[in-house]
Amino acid sequence: MAARLEPVPRAPSPSLVDLRHLRSVDLNPLLDEEVQAWRQLLDWDFGKSAELVRRFVDMRALNGFALVDDGEAAGYAYYVLEEHKGLIGDLFVRDAFCSVENESRLLGSILGSLTSAPDIVRVESQLMMWHSPDAMPMPRHLSGFERNFMMLEMQRAELGPARRWTLGVVPTTAGASSRVYVERWSDQYQEAAAQLIAQAYRGHVDSLINDQYRSIGGARRFLFNIVQYPGCGTFYKPASLAAFDRMTGRMCGICLASLVMPHCGHITLICVAPWVRGGGVGYELLRQSLALLREAGCRKTSLTVTASNREAVRLYEDVGFTTTRKFFAYVWEGF
Repeated sequence: MAARLEPVPRAPSPSLVDLRHLRSVDLNPLLDEEVQAWRQLLDWDFGKSAELVRRFVDMRALNGFALVDDGEAAGYAYYVLEEHKGLIGDLFVRDAFCSVENESRLLGSILGSLTSAPDIVRVESQLMMWHSPDAMPMPRHLSGFERNFMMLEMQRAELGPARRWTLGVVPTTAGASSRVYVERWSDQYQEAAAQLIAQAYRGHVDSLINDQYRSIGGARRFLFNIVQYPGCGTFYKPASLAAFDRMTGRMCGICLASLVMPHCGHITLICVAPWVRGGGVGYELLRQSLALLREAGCRKTSLTVTASNREAVRLYEDVGFTTTRKFFAYVWEGF
């Protein structure tokens, strides 16, 4: 008679715990691994974001969940509330525990909390470390947008001729750009920039991903977050620029930059007014911002762009950016 095979016991799944029941020390190995992952994959210092997570966890003020295995945090996800919208701020699972099941448990728990809130009608997320795009919860309410994480080796940058543009000087090329000059960013430009963002992104695919682009008030919050919080790196004013129409004084373009590593810059936003599109304003803002980042010692610069925005992707590729990682922006609505 053949020997009877005993079933191999299955390792228990990590427990799901509310983040408000944990202390920052419980998350340290997890956050240390996430910092290392961002550094290796994206040339990005996630340390300041990790410190914010620690601070809010110790204040019992971070909404979200952790997977805990034998007293050790194996993964976590958190969210923030903004009027009638939920934002999934981060989701990360340690390599030893990374699986479709564990990622889905975290994301499903977050969505369950958000969609049960009476005033929440929309949930947004851009999860750089998500590994399971084919296993998304609540698919009936889901829209996904593929995005490119692009990187430029600065010594290989094809910045082209200056086209007689200099900071504060009106260019002499023909077309829309002949009426435009570029200035260094100033805090007094924030209101004009908010109006420009709302105008520039009207009907744009990125306004489907981030509804802050749809209104001046939302754009104000977007700009405030870029300047005050490290989610897009440390805002770097010396390489952030604004373009203006010489005849009217109206702002017609902005390019905002940050530092994500001492040697790596990041273009957080670039947009131009509809009435100067095609005149080279966007290219010149990008060109000057990259030149200033290079002067500051940056060896690399990154940016993100929605893959379907082919015109922007083509511009970045012409300058020398290459796509090094694909990820998705997700939006849930109609629940």
